[in-house]
Amino acid sequence: MHEREFRAFVSIAEIGRMDEAAKALDYSQPAISYQIKCLEQALGVRLFRRDSTGTQLTKAGRAILPSARAVLALIDDMKDACAAA
Repeated sequence: MHEREFRAFVSIAEIGRMDEAAKALDYSQPAISYQIKCLEQALGVRLFRRDSTGTQLTKAGRAILPSARAVLALIDDMKDACAAA
């Protein structure tokens, strides 16, 4: 699992659309789809239900969202600590 996968996951969860999340992260649509595919494979679960109106978190997606946000907060804290050192 990688930081960019967690960033893609959280962004899609918050925005509700893969295309808009891709724009927000400056990713291409295929790139953000690939990040989610990799994360889903690593976890062994589907994280989103996709339809023509956007994406909705699955039960598993809702369960890991707080942890994904916490992981990103820790990564950001480490980056800030290194920048201040």
